[in-house]
Amino acid sequence: MFSTDAHFLLALHRTHADELRAEADSDRLARSVRRPRRNRTRSAGGSALDSAASRDPALR
Repeated sequence: MFSTDAHFLLALHRTHADELRAEADSDRLARSVRRPRRNRTRSAGGSALDSAASRDPALR
């Protein structure tokens, strides 16, 4: 398949470069997609969220 080590290394380099470009494109696309913002300070009922320890009945 490869006639010399240089051809093998060049093919390996090109494959790796293509993988890096694809990963960068994927990251760029993921950043460009708008995601719904979640309000982390309020629960669905509208009251402020407590820490997990204060909500655990075993710790009361």
